Amino acid sequence: MPFSNQEYLHLLPFIIIGVGIVFSVVIELITKKSREILPWFSILLFFSTALYSIYTIHNKYILFNGMIQVGGKAAIFNFIFNFAALLITMSSIGYLKKYGSNFGEYYILIQSAVLGMMVMAGSKDILMIFLGLELMSICFYVLAGLNRKKHSANEASLKYFLLGAFATGFVVYGIALIYGVTATTKIDILIQNFSAQSSNIIFVTGLILFIIGFSFKIAAFPFHMWVPDVYQGSATTVTGIMSTAGKAAAFSVLIITLTAVYTVNSPNIFSPYFAAIATLSMLFGSIVALTQDNLKRMLAYSSISHAGYMAIGLTASNSYSISGIIFYLAAYTFMNIGAFSIISIIEGENDSRTNIQNITGLNASKPMLAAFMSLFMFALAGIPPLAGFFGKYYVFIGAIKSGFTWLAIIGVFSSVISVYFYLRVVVFMYFKNPTEDINTDTSTFSYSAVIISGAMVLLLGLMPDLLLNLILSVVNW
Repeated sequence: MPFSNQEYLHLLPFIIIGVGIVFSVVIELITKKSREILPWFSILLFFSTALYSIYTIHNKYILFNGMIQVGGKAAIFNFIFNFAALLITMSSIGYLKKYGSNFGEYYILIQSAVLGMMVMAGSKDILMIFLGLELMSICFYVLAGLNRKKHSANEASLKYFLLGAFATGFVVYGIALIYGVTATTKIDILIQNFSAQSSNIIFVTGLILFIIGFSFKIAAFPFHMWVPDVYQGSATTVTGIMSTAGKAAAFSVLIITLTAVYTVNSPNIFSPYFAAIATLSMLFGSIVALTQDNLKRMLAYSSISHAGYMAIGLTASNSYSISGIIFYLAAYTFMNIGAFSIISIIEGENDSRTNIQNITGLNASKPMLAAFMSLFMFALAGIPPLAGFFGKYYVFIGAIKSGFTWLAIIGVFSSVISVYFYLRVVVFMYFKNPTEDINTDTSTFSYSAVIISGAMVLLLGLMPDLLLNLILSVVNW
């Protein structure tokens, strides 16, 4: 059946990014000024898509014969993906010149990755999830090794590709088993039959394999082995989007997988699995981060622990905990992108100045950067009244409501451990004498990305109900 004009209007977020990718390729081909044009064009694309997604959040439609959804949770995730990409693009304008990878295709790859994320979050068919996953992952494999002259970038790209392909194998095998039992890949049909099929060992095995594949993507223990080396070896701005928007896309799929649990009260047969990876991720990430001197590596292990906090919400799988995960992902996006943007500003050529010793006495030479870095560290540590505190609070409350009080207690304990390595960064910036002059030669857009991220962290911390109520109003759709 042909599409009506109204249906095309509902698909506008996907159309904007898709057409934008085509135009970006043309711009890269026909003009030598593509390196100056594409950042601005990308910012316009991401901003317009984010704005339209949040404006149409209550307009829920299922299109393409039940293949993809617009509005509701998908619109919130689209906002997160595009706003994250916008901030990363701003940070990249000056950074790529310093990193030696000022290629026009960088922005095309980010646009393509965002389109893959949007397909994942809006999928109503598990084959669409796979399509979006591959589009996002392939772009990230290339972005990780963008500077092919750097051994660390080549290593990061190869490790990410090999382990990412391994994770994809789990996903594909899981889809095969699910289809073999149910003879369908439609998510709505799977939700309707979930309770009846939950006693079928092959169906459950397929879902577990599917979930394990995405456990790699959220960087949960013990599927985290790629994270430290890939985060450290990749360009800092690439690490910023992989650790935020990429993680949010994977969580969006896990939330879709558990839709039957928190909407039609089917039994959550996956609670033991999520409880185990939540506990191990929180404790492992927080403890190992204590020993890290490289800032990117420290934030990598921090990312593992944050995946654990969010997995608490998957364990509980009630409307409040799912809303808490989405709020947490939004807050985490701004906190982490802000921190990585500051690292990209401070970073010197050949990945120099990324250790904690390199920011010693930063307050003396760059007080604004020190202040914002402190803000992001406090927020990541979960200190009130910042966004990170409320992200953890909502997830913990959701867990307590479902009877997982013990898991919330472990989460609080892990948060207490993490305070040390976050505050250690602040101590080095404010309470130690500088050991070198830090000259930052970068675009004012990088500073703008830091300021916007900081403002959003404060806004979500001071007025968390603005976003949470919006999420709660659509989470059961």
